Amino acid sequence: MPKIAENSKKVGVMGEKIVSEYLKKKGYNILNRNYSPRWISGPLRGEIDIIAQKNNIVSFVEVKTLKDNFDKGFSPEQKVDFSKQRKILKTAESWLMEKKIPLDSKWQIDVVSVEINSDSQKAKIRHFPNAVFYN
Repeated sequence: MPKIAENSKKVGVMGEKIVSEYLKKKGYNILNRNYSPRWISGPLRGEIDIIAQKNNIVSFVEVKTLKDNFDKGFSPEQKVDFSKQRKILKTAESWLMEKKIPLDSKWQIDVVSVEINSDSQKAKIRHFPNAVFYN
């Protein structure tokens, strides 16, 4: 595996850990991490980074992380394009069906972006609740 991909994977894992702790501090219960339906394969396969619950609402959380992002014209959440949103939606529906939770129950898709600064060892977190709309 190329070094860039390894570093990107490490940054992603770091971002997911940061967001898990952030959500716990905000009163969320973490239900699942890195969920991927077993029956979907190939290019349609999706993954939910974090599945959490607060106030009887299940949140499917997509985490986008950048490290040392000095290009202020770009933010991590911009990576969640329409194609990615559709994959998250289908994967969320799969999780709900697997857990036998009705699709008309309260659930939402959140996006959380993390920008990590190596110098200061600080992370800037932006949480966008209910960021993906579905019918």
